[in-house]
Amino acid sequence: MNLSCSFLAALVLVLSACTTQEATKPVLYEGPLSEAEDVEMFYSEKDLVKVKLKAKKIFEFQNGDREFPEGIYLEFFDEFGTKTSTLQANSAYYFKEENKWRGRGKVEVINTAKQEQLNTEELFWKPDTKKIFTDKFVTIKLQNEVIYGTGLDAAQDLSTYQIKNPEGEFTVEE
Repeated sequence: MNLSCSFLAALVLVLSACTTQEATKPVLYEGPLSEAEDVEMFYSEKDLVKVKLKAKKIFEFQNGDREFPEGIYLEFFDEFGTKTSTLQANSAYYFKEENKWRGRGKVEVINTAKQEQLNTEELFWKPDTKKIFTDKFVTIKLQNEVIYGTGLDAAQDLSTYQIKNPEGEFTVEE
């Protein structure tokens, strides 16, 4: 009987030491699928270059979004191939589902024909509407004056724009 009691005690100890171990769930990777450096890309419509993009680094994600962590530089062209404006930002992000770009940091848009310049800390661009917009503080340097305000809707080449809440002194053409 001693043998059966000690066997039973050993069996109880072995069974109590066994625990069910949960299978670990795989960790989903949400980082970039690809990375490129020193990139120059061209967007064209009907065999005409409309936008030239330069970036030091691009990350592309599973959903088609792209991140430009080291900045972006864009040149916009008209139907004759003439550069109309430039856009530069310290960092940028492309939202594929919305077909919308966001520039952050020191964001600068220059209308090359008028020599006018927009500066802000965040700016959005919609390629399909060719519009730029922000709700942040903006500065527009014209040839003879500077306009300040908060919020902006404009053409991507800064040929037309509307500051939502303008500030400062400026002349109004009638």
